[in-house]
Amino acid sequence: MNLPPISLTPSTRSYVVVFFSNPHTLVYSLQISISSFTFPQFQSTFSHPLQTLYSSMEISSIPFLNQEEYSYFYSFFQELENNSNIGDISINKRRKIEGPADENNSLKEILSTISCFEDQDIPNSNFDFDFQIPSSNFASETTERVRKTPPPKFDGGASSSMVAEETSSSQYHGGGAGGPQRRLWVKERSKGWWEYYNSDECPDVEFKRAFRMSKATFNTICDELDSAVTKKDTMLRLAIPVRQRVAVCLYRLATGDPLRTVSGLFGLGISTCHKLVLEVCAAIRTVLMPKYLQWPNESRLEHIKTKFESISGIPNVSGSIYTTHISIIAPKVSPAAYFNKKHTERNQKPSYSTTVQGVVDPRGVFTDICIGYPGSMSDDKILEKSALSQRFNMGHLKNIWVVGGTSYPLLDWLLVPYAQQHQTWSQHSFNEKIGEVQKVAKDAFMRLKGRWACLQKRTEVKLQDLPVVLGACCVLHNICEMNNETMDVDLGFELFDAEIVVEESVSGSMVNSVQVRDSIAHNLLHHSH
Repeated sequence: MNLPPISLTPSTRSYVVVFFSNPHTLVYSLQISISSFTFPQFQSTFSHPLQTLYSSMEISSIPFLNQEEYSYFYSFFQELENNSNIGDISINKRRKIEGPADENNSLKEILSTISCFEDQDIPNSNFDFDFQIPSSNFASETTERVRKTPPPKFDGGASSSMVAEETSSSQYHGGGAGGPQRRLWVKERSKGWWEYYNSDECPDVEFKRAFRMSKATFNTICDELDSAVTKKDTMLRLAIPVRQRVAVCLYRLATGDPLRTVSGLFGLGISTCHKLVLEVCAAIRTVLMPKYLQWPNESRLEHIKTKFESISGIPNVSGSIYTTHISIIAPKVSPAAYFNKKHTERNQKPSYSTTVQGVVDPRGVFTDICIGYPGSMSDDKILEKSALSQRFNMGHLKNIWVVGGTSYPLLDWLLVPYAQQHQTWSQHSFNEKIGEVQKVAKDAFMRLKGRWACLQKRTEVKLQDLPVVLGACCVLHNICEMNNETMDVDLGFELFDAEIVVEESVSGSMVNSVQVRDSIAHNLLHHSH
């Protein structure tokens, strides 16, 4: 076997053996990984160094050197070979004369070349050879290399500071070149405000001012929503705790502050806060609404009748009804349906709204709500389409009264005041008593909007998501009322819902209702005296 001269170049943990014969010969690379042999042992290993070396080599079709390294070594050894061409002839002649006895000198030449490395701290290990010969398609093979990158490893959790978590790229087989690094950036946000309110250091009064309820009520809501709101930790970050999720929603509903402000207080992203509000509101509708907002059962209904009768003297009153408007941004679809004429005249600019119809008990707790009808619809039309009206018309609710204002029609289950200007003493007394019951519903809606300030101004929530948010506000209102959560006086809000008086048409079905109302008015007048 006719072997070319050999030269060694050092690397950190390995050595590259480069073969060359003339300037036109391709440069071949050999990686020698240090294992258990030291250099003296390496010397005694090979009786015929180059033959043994070649017999231990493993040929691979993938070149070890990349294009840039290849060009560098080729230029370097080409220059080195040109400088040594002068002594090549004499060396070859001497080898022919001396014959096999001089073969051992080849090993000496190799060892003398690498003698400068013997002082280095080399681990005692076996040699592992990986001999890689560039093919004729060297450039195409270089571009077609496949780098296998292991899956990123993160220690989990969202960091509170600006950090870059790096995943190491896989290296080439037999090479030391690293691939591109991937980084995950987490923006630094302060959570000091929320940590203070979530600690025992925060007084209950201050907590209630921010979230419109005491810590005890807040804890109850968190416990009941735990299963519906809890998220699992991921490889990228820790899940946001349930208490923080609920707090973001309550603060947003209570203050109506922009999402940017909420984001800064809780140390979360703006889009994250918006998503949390919708998720928690949906959980409130699914989990808490069936428990805290429902039509009363028989025992509770009897208690409600007794309470309303003590207020007004009118028997069998089961609730007081009222409809309010929530300002919205002009929708892209059917904006005329949501156009609110009365609000436009009052605000001197085009106004759009959606509606919330609610029935309350003597405490101001909602027992029935109807949400989402356009603001251009009158109260009587909304009532006609509501589920409450359908239940009465189907006979599911009997022998009870619901009290409404002049914007509602007189029905066989709905009592409304007399609308004519000239009234008798009995009619005037009846209107006063009806007004006391109607005031219960108005006060409940005033507390609803006063407690949850997001309902006081034009909401930014999308129209399709708005019923869920409004329903959650009503449920939270009920929870506060049931737990006797008083509202600060400075949070009071004045309602502006223009009531359009409905003209009474004396038809066949209305005659009985008119007679019953007159009888109640007559009895109220005589009982008061």
